[in-house]
Amino acid sequence: MPTPAGGGMHWTLEEAQALYDAPFNDLLFQAHSVHRQNFDPNRVQLSRLLSVKTGGCPEDCGYCSQSAHYPSGLKASKLMEVERVVAEARKARDAGATRYCMGAAWRGPKARDMDAVAAMIEGVKALGMETCMTLGMLDLDQARRLKQAGLDYYNHNIDTSERYYGEIITTRCFADRLETLANVRASGIKVCCGGIVGMGEQTIDRVDMLVTLANLPEHPESVPINMLIPIEGTPLAKAEPIEPIAFVRLIALARILMPKSVIRLSAGRTAMSDEMQALCFFAGANSIFVGDTLLTAENPGEDKDSALFSRLGIQPMELPTR
Repeated sequence: MPTPAGGGMHWTLEEAQALYDAPFNDLLFQAHSVHRQNFDPNRVQLSRLLSVKTGGCPEDCGYCSQSAHYPSGLKASKLMEVERVVAEARKARDAGATRYCMGAAWRGPKARDMDAVAAMIEGVKALGMETCMTLGMLDLDQARRLKQAGLDYYNHNIDTSERYYGEIITTRCFADRLETLANVRASGIKVCCGGIVGMGEQTIDRVDMLVTLANLPEHPESVPINMLIPIEGTPLAKAEPIEPIAFVRLIALARILMPKSVIRLSAGRTAMSDEMQALCFFAGANSIFVGDTLLTAENPGEDKDSALFSRLGIQPMELPTR
């Protein structure tokens, strides 16, 4: 059995792999039981994601259309004006989203950007929404500045296992990711951290990625699991997609390893059938991004999500009263 640790239990890779390999019905039963103990199984959080600065990123992440290293056809843009960001957030709130996530294609924010970023946070918070940002690497002073502005969550994915990481990214190392997560946690901001599957990694890498998250001093409050959307011009444009049952197994494992974390179905839902998404919700996923785009990639439209929720009897998760 796993032993107690800061994040709850300390899991070994062998223990997690054994769970993942269990008969499918047994795995789903255990995951759903854990899910019901911690969440309303018929509530799913709706989040909206906006790219506030697109393209031109100096990192060479092999999956990303926004990297300046690859001919993806995406043009770089400047940082959006604060007023426009707040206006977009207001529309998202009125459409039912309770969390607003803002992403910028940077290696890390520069000092000249911090005032505008802080103003975006303050403006979205004033709408009564939870705020999340993903801006690349942060030092402790930057994290504290974002906390002072009122940021609720910071997203910084570890992407994959430490073993496979160098196959995907060479411009920074796995330890850099963990350092940013530590700075975010030390500042008092909640951590949003997950990864991407379908990048040519092995099953053991997917399991190891979740073990890394589960063995952090505290579990991430939010864990996005992305299914790769292959982008023309990137090194992973021809990557083989992950098999649907394997993906559902991963969602179930994430729920068991991190019982109180919100598990988000993130990128890749356009390639998922309604039945696959329903299995993911049963296995413990309880958050999605709504809207037609995720940064630069396609996402199911809100009408399609509403229809699926209606068929499944799922209601949007309400924001906790403060």
